[in-house]
Amino acid sequence: MPPPLAELLASAHVVALPLAARFRGVEVREAVVFEGPEGWTEFSPFVEYDDREASSWLAAAIDFGWMPQPAPVRDRVPVNATVPAVDAASVPSVLARFDGCRTAKVKVAEPGQRLADDIARVAAVRAAMGPEGRVRIDANGAWNVDEAERALHALAEFDLEYAEQPCETVEELAELRRRVKYMDIPIAADESVRKAADPLAVARAGAADLIVVKAQPLGGVRRALEIVAEAGLPAVVSSALDTSIGLSMGVALAAALPELDYDCGLGTASLFTTDVADPALAPRGGVLPVGRVTPDPALLAGNAASADRRDWWLDRIARCHAVLAAR
Repeated sequence: MPPPLAELLASAHVVALPLAARFRGVEVREAVVFEGPEGWTEFSPFVEYDDREASSWLAAAIDFGWMPQPAPVRDRVPVNATVPAVDAASVPSVLARFDGCRTAKVKVAEPGQRLADDIARVAAVRAAMGPEGRVRIDANGAWNVDEAERALHALAEFDLEYAEQPCETVEELAELRRRVKYMDIPIAADESVRKAADPLAVARAGAADLIVVKAQPLGGVRRALEIVAEAGLPAVVSSALDTSIGLSMGVALAAALPELDYDCGLGTASLFTTDVADPALAPRGGVLPVGRVTPDPALLAGNAASADRRDWWLDRIARCHAVLAAR
């Protein structure tokens, strides 16, 4: 059973953090942070998610705030830069926000843009990162199989580390993986893990070479570790535009993985113009330290969401709490 709702709400702060550049249609990221016996935690499902899906995020927040976490096997986690669907000329200024990162994930297949825009953006990232840098792309499931195959042919010259969720369904991923195997571009599954009723289906279908795991959507650090172990595939830990507190949950997950072969997508505090902690949990020398994050009271107050948005989020917590209590 979850702790009483009143206990969750007693220390809740609803914040609204502006982004330096529009990211997946988001210009201001809203989140709730609150304090449990083990420390500060976060609840920040995207606003379009229904209560059933969002309740897994609340389960993760409760687990992180109320339960001791698995012991880390490393004290710092290497992370990648994240490049939104900006024009190619803006790439150097975006990458400059990610200190020391040797890997960049590039958003592609943005609604309203063309493949030519993706090619120009990825080319600019490769030029900025140099031949030793690692470049991966993320389409968020926006391509069909034919579109994805065409795009990977066009982008292969930039020596892609992998392509993340190029298509929406497990079946499409399996077909694409079969078609492009000769190009030696690994396929990574994200939404097919974190948004799936069965997060292991993609592994059983042989539809991915690696999986992307996120602590909040999967119900917490422990549950995500179980999924990685059962999938039997290499894992990349990523974030969902979390505050520094939510990022610390992802870092705890990455720190507890027995193997960590890829840089993790946990450097996204660098995409914000402000945060809830000072300093923010942003990359320094391409890594993040492992440990809890405590918010700055002045930043909580200065970034507080409007009263109506606060009410909206607290009501959402109440509904998701009811879902958890009924399980």
